[in-house]
Amino acid sequence: MTHTHTAHDHGDHSQEELLDLDAEILAEHLDAITAWLPLTTDPRHIVDVGCGTGAGAFALLDRFPEARLTAVDASPEHLRRLREKACAREVDDRLDIVQADLDAGWPELGTPDLVWASASMHHMADPVRVLRRVHDLLAPGGLFAVVELAHFPRFLPADAPEERPGLEERCHAAADHVHSGHLPHRGADWGPMLTEAGFVLDGERTIAVHLDGSENEAIGRYALSALRRIRGAAAQALSADDLAALDGLLDTGGPRSILRRDDLALRTERKVWAARRP
Repeated sequence: MTHTHTAHDHGDHSQEELLDLDAEILAEHLDAITAWLPLTTDPRHIVDVGCGTGAGAFALLDRFPEARLTAVDASPEHLRRLREKACAREVDDRLDIVQADLDAGWPELGTPDLVWASASMHHMADPVRVLRRVHDLLAPGGLFAVVELAHFPRFLPADAPEERPGLEERCHAAADHVHSGHLPHRGADWGPMLTEAGFVLDGERTIAVHLDGSENEAIGRYALSALRRIRGAAAQALSADDLAALDGLLDTGGPRSILRRDDLALRTERKVWAARRP
């Protein structure tokens, strides 16, 4: 991501872990998005705006084996992890890595025929300006794909945990309140903004995700990582009883650890907007 923060953030290491787990668990859904993109020809040059640790970059490199990709992010640690993965996958010869904060200035990125922005646009200080920059960056007829989470993933049943039913929703509400001031475009409808920036909207899609935790042990680790990050934003707004219950879930050695639960499920939605430069 160009701004290296998710909706509930309190540290780079935990964010990298969350990004890696997201890529691992939701790989099939990401492949469905890249397969859906309304491209007229396979792209030769792709720019990933706010690439994080590379989930989208690798999905796109796999989907388009003849393409070269430029990965842009503000975080040197994210880019280090991305390069390590690229070497391990033996695709580093098709990857250019650029460290840049796109709110501060734009480096030379060539003339791509596909620009990809997953969970990064809502972090921009001035997203309308960024949309216009992407429009001008793209080759005529090129495609811009904006992918955003409709909401932060949920994992627990509504009546859990037993001592504080509904805790997860209260945690999200508290964290959302903390972040609402500086992330006003989270959850936005990007269609009208893309049109205003000069794009022609070429399609929208919502990908619903519901994965049973009993079928994938990584979902427990994902839930643990996500709730740890939420705690950093929500702690001051939670009641003492809610905070104690949350800490019980996060205590991996305790009897109430989220890793001990057999009722977890990953529930979220991803929305995709595909827009073309005329």
